[in-house]
Amino acid sequence: MDKVPDEPIIDTLKQHLTDAAALYRMIKEEDGEYRYAPGKWTIKEVIGHVIDNERVMAYRLLRISRGDKTPLVGYDQDDYVLSSHFNDRPLSALAEEFEHVRRSTISLLEGLKDHQWDCRGTANDYPVTVRALAYIMAGHELHHRQILTERYVQKN
Repeated sequence: MDKVPDEPIIDTLKQHLTDAAALYRMIKEEDGEYRYAPGKWTIKEVIGHVIDNERVMAYRLLRISRGDKTPLVGYDQDDYVLSSHFNDRPLSALAEEFEHVRRSTISLLEGLKDHQWDCRGTANDYPVTVRALAYIMAGHELHHRQILTERYVQKN
């Protein structure tokens, strides 16, 4: 979250949508299964992980913003990627899916009332607010985009 600019989070998510989509679309299809080291995720798997994480965070955000106090369990990102079959999909399809998911997240956030941003819940055994989840989504995507740029795109 420390990498997220100090500006309205919806504006940040919109800018990240533009920046990430541009990066994902510039990667050549034949490079989609590149991994920078043995055991590391491929480019497709990284993008798919970002999509999965955004969906999980948005689900948590939705439930907490609606006043649901049920503690929300965590998930194992490695198991999700292992079960995903992202490498069987075209890179362009993953790029498009990211755009759809991010737009959906933005729509969800734009529909929140001021008081809902401060709603509190528990996710993965940690107390969290709706606002924090939005920042976590932005920071998570930016973190992985920087890794893609530094370890995959520039090295490949």
